Amino acid sequence: MVKLASAEMAEKKLATRAAFGATLAELAEEGVPVVAVDADLTGSTTTKKFAAAAPENADKLFNCGIAEQNMIDVAAGLALTGHVAYTGSFAVFGTGRAYDQIRNTVCYSNLDVKICPTHAGVSVGPDGGSHQMLEDVSLMRGLPNMRVLVPADYAAARAAIKLAAKTPGPVYVRMGRAAVPCVYDDDVELEIGRAYVLREGSDATVVACGVEIREALAAADMLAEEGVSIEVIDAFSVKPLDEDTITASVAKTGCCVVAEEHSVHGGLGSAVAECLARKNPAPCEFVGVQDRFGKSGEFEELLGYFNLDAAAIVEAVKRARGRK
Repeated sequence: MVKLASAEMAEKKLATRAAFGATLAELAEEGVPVVAVDADLTGSTTTKKFAAAAPENADKLFNCGIAEQNMIDVAAGLALTGHVAYTGSFAVFGTGRAYDQIRNTVCYSNLDVKICPTHAGVSVGPDGGSHQMLEDVSLMRGLPNMRVLVPADYAAARAAIKLAAKTPGPVYVRMGRAAVPCVYDDDVELEIGRAYVLREGSDATVVACGVEIREALAAADMLAEEGVSIEVIDAFSVKPLDEDTITASVAKTGCCVVAEEHSVHGGLGSAVAECLARKNPAPCEFVGVQDRFGKSGEFEELLGYFNLDAAAIVEAVKRARGRK
């Protein structure tokens, strides 16, 4: 099992997006030929911090203006010259507006471009439904050659960005705007294609990713008070999915709940359902946004509004157990 944050660390809150620029600076210092390509959001995505970290980094940040399609094509060109190119924008623009370029320029040619937008999911908060991207995992997961990583906290985001640099070809790293509690130890190392059992249990499996990890752990605490033992799995690598870890857990517990800050269509829930349908059919419930657009509000408020919080996971576990 990976090392989790201490009780003291768990009190800290950091946004996953805050890891982006700082980690790119670390990679550059280590000699990795990284470049950052942004679409006029260098402050929000924190790529600006990468450029400011060292004098030589100033020439490694390319601001394309409000032109996300061009941003992807510039990154592809830089990848063809031997660079590891990271793109930054809001998820709704960095995947939705630039989908054709990601598909036909980056993935079709299997280029070393890392799509790393921030402000994904309902954590965008007051910006509302037009900016709350809830379909990005589905879009990226369906692309050949693309890997999809959804980190739970700052440390996991840092690990994901570093992991992307070591992985040839396209990688999607999903990051959010809101500050969230620490789940992992600062120096956690993660792997593509691995899921991590964060808490062992016997009565139900909860598979989650991103900000839903903290909600799943809170739900496990709530259910423990009722004598129900929950196994919590971080499916950080949505694609490729660690099917062995998930099926082994569900074989033990007999039912599954999938929780994600994303549409219930096409994301982690779909990936887990496809896996279980092939390997170990079992009752499964899905905690996610139910086929609708987002809504303006504060992040914590929206988690409750969209039934993405720990209480919603508790109820989903009870439904899944009732179907055994």
